[in-house]
Amino acid sequence: MGYAESIEYLYSIGNEILSMKQGLDAIRELCRELGNPQERFPAIHIAGTNGKGSTAAMVESILRAAGVKTGLFISPHLVSITERIQAGADKIPPDDFARLASCVRAAGERLHREGRLKTIPTFFEQVTAIGYLWLAEQQVELAVIEVGMGGRLDATNICHPVVCAITPVGLDHQQYLGSTIAAIAGEKAGIIKPGIPVVVAAQQPAAEEVLRSRAAVLAAPLIAGRVGAEFVDCSADLRSRVDFHSPFGRFTAELALRGDHQLINAATAVTIVDQLRNIGWVIDLDAVISGLERTCWPGRLDLRVDPTRAPLLIDGAHNIDGVEALCTFLIKYCHPRPLTLVFGAMRDKDLAAITKRLFPLFAKVILTGINSPRTLDPNEIDTTLAVERVACAREALVLAAQQTSPGGLVVVAGSLYLAGEVIALLD
Repeated sequence: MGYAESIEYLYSIGNEILSMKQGLDAIRELCRELGNPQERFPAIHIAGTNGKGSTAAMVESILRAAGVKTGLFISPHLVSITERIQAGADKIPPDDFARLASCVRAAGERLHREGRLKTIPTFFEQVTAIGYLWLAEQQVELAVIEVGMGGRLDATNICHPVVCAITPVGLDHQQYLGSTIAAIAGEKAGIIKPGIPVVVAAQQPAAEEVLRSRAAVLAAPLIAGRVGAEFVDCSADLRSRVDFHSPFGRFTAELALRGDHQLINAATAVTIVDQLRNIGWVIDLDAVISGLERTCWPGRLDLRVDPTRAPLLIDGAHNIDGVEALCTFLIKYCHPRPLTLVFGAMRDKDLAAITKRLFPLFAKVILTGINSPRTLDPNEIDTTLAVERVACAREALVLAAQQTSPGGLVVVAGSLYLAGEVIALLD
């Protein structure tokens, strides 16, 4: 298969979420058929409802600054599927993706034909196998692996971690993970491995109890609260300068990622790196500061400034905790300038809670559809506020540019898929 054909094939299997099958039997059998590439490199495995991607990006950036040959596996992607699989600063080349996708497809179809798998491996299982194969080929020294959904039954959960981490647990994907914080935390706790240290970010009490209990059962050292992070001030482009109290000593860094919620993610990342130091990895303070200040993680309070149009803030906030972080940022740093919202969402989100919290902050709200089978038709979004509704992101951006007052700010939010569409249009 060529690159375009490989993408077409993967999406023909079914939507990443709608066709998902939770369980590890298929991914284990698939990777066994491929030579168990996940066993050829150590990993840092990161789960959580909010912040796991940002934390993974910070950890990878710190390790790269320390001279480690890093791998990174993340999801979802924003523009290109190659974003999901990276070695150092480089995404997997399209030709390599196509070659390995062909290999994984052949293995999956063979297993199904021979009756060793009941069904063809899913989109996410095949992409995970492609990622593990390429990272093994690149001979990465240490890979940072972000969980796709949940943890216990997530396809990434066959990696071999030297450190695990769980970022804040909240309500999201309840139809798959459970309806309570405790139930969801139980799924996240499924990545904890016997005897392997697990770094746990600040949690709600119900989640912390579950995580501590699981770590104790597995004799996994649980590390929490070792790093203090305090806001100092904000730069002209709204980045936070933060004072850290850590095992590396006291230091100040200007975080590349915006928002007060990134203080928790940065503290978690520094704690993960300290655990790596405890098991022999050489990482100094300069690498920590450089990594935090150079982290690249598009679509998360991502400020795009173009002198020909109003500034654009793109954020993938898609659940109530993410929306709360966005609102906190807007109230603290962006008011009283006039704000225009471009909003699109997926059907499985708590739209009532999200819109009630988010929409009142804006002078104008534009609702749009997203190019996904899970998209919510903008005409189905119920709101008491005056809004405008358009079919797609391109129309929404044009309308927002026309209607935003001088000195105003356009904010894109509601879905990472919408963030990806907007970034692709801008690029």
